[in-house]
Amino acid sequence: MAPGDDHRDPPGETDQPGVRPAESRSEEHSAPREPLDLTASAVGLAHTLRGAGVDASPERVHAFVLALTAVDTADRRQVYWAGRVTLCSGPDDLDRYDRVFTAFFAGERVSSQGRTRRRIRMGPDAVSSTPASSGEPDAALPELQLVTREASAAELLRHRDVTDLDATERAELHRLLAAFMLPGEARPSRRRDPARRGPIDRRRTVRRMLAAGGEPGALRHEAARPRPRPVVLLLDVSGSMSGYAEVLLRFAHAASRRRDGTTEVFTLGTRLTRVTHELTHRDPDTAMRAVAAAIPDWEGGTRLGETLRAFLDRWGQRGTARGAVAVVLSDGWETGEVGELGEQMARLQRLAHRVVWANPRAGRPGFTPTAGGMAAALPFCDQLVEGHSLAALEHLANVVAGRVAGRDDERARQRRNRTVASSGARSGAAGSTVAPGNSGGVTRA
Repeated sequence: MAPGDDHRDPPGETDQPGVRPAESRSEEHSAPREPLDLTASAVGLAHTLRGAGVDASPERVHAFVLALTAVDTADRRQVYWAGRVTLCSGPDDLDRYDRVFTAFFAGERVSSQGRTRRRIRMGPDAVSSTPASSGEPDAALPELQLVTREASAAELLRHRDVTDLDATERAELHRLLAAFMLPGEARPSRRRDPARRGPIDRRRTVRRMLAAGGEPGALRHEAARPRPRPVVLLLDVSGSMSGYAEVLLRFAHAASRRRDGTTEVFTLGTRLTRVTHELTHRDPDTAMRAVAAAIPDWEGGTRLGETLRAFLDRWGQRGTARGAVAVVLSDGWETGEVGELGEQMARLQRLAHRVVWANPRAGRPGFTPTAGGMAAALPFCDQLVEGHSLAALEHLANVVAGRVAGRDDERARQRRNRTVASSGARSGAAGSTVAPGNSGGVTRA
């Protein structure tokens, strides 16, 4: 059994009238079944688990695939336990695994108490990827095909641009984001903890020797206690971001539920708005209504330079941005002074530990950072990532946690500077170049 085994039932496996066990259904259907892509299903579930804070390493995913080959994949209960035993590493992962398993395999929801309930869905439209012309209810389909199609639909949804989703797919995306978790990057603190190796803990060593009557004993070691870095999210809610703003705000709502650190959320438009308090609501829909009521410039203009200056003057220099991972989620369109945006990004880079820019337009083929605001801000960004899909947001979470891309930022910044300079010379736009003195060679405080 998995760590912390409490003999709970898998999500959705409750007794219901009119629903027959999977074993009975599998005996009645002798038609050939579609082959189950175990690797794709396991990788898709592992990606979502990592976004929710579960350390689903490649070794655990490989063990999950082997476990699926040894169980009856037509039984949802066996699939659940195969993943629970192999993908969870401790008791803290069990509730997250239940939530992700519920959201990943469609047709179930998570209650406010964290327990899963079965949502009874009738008719052929219950499976989003099953054609409605089949004319048979879900109970008549082999459970193997249900698991395969639901997992494949969730995996395809991860890589689709959020602006291309219909209402049903967007609702499914919202359910997946509700199970999301943003882990923070750890940094050493001045507090020390006992460790097996590292510097010698002189106090514990001497106390041990005194307790033994002065006899020499084994040396005691200590290590710096890890401390999570704060995260600051700056979201663009202007008109050019109308197709992405709600999904990014739901991502910010999931990120604000961090238990290991502090997350501050601000919106950028024609003015600066702090929405950290509004995002403290546990229910995502309630939080979105509170945020919509608090933002006066929703889908308005874009003045990134002015709003960044307001943030740095009131919040950043007072400690909010010092040593934090600052994430700007914007497409880079600027209606104000582009030179001011470059100056404020230079200030932000000096204060923050890292500056990450997530651009939803970066996921489109042929994207180049030639927009005036993007070209001015890019030299002061440690990383430029995409932000147009669930998979891109999962990658962004890994970047914020420091799991992706090492410290080759200086060479990457020099390459970006050359790209921006060449693209600015070709465009000929007066506002597309960075003002003198705002080069990428800004040192950190």
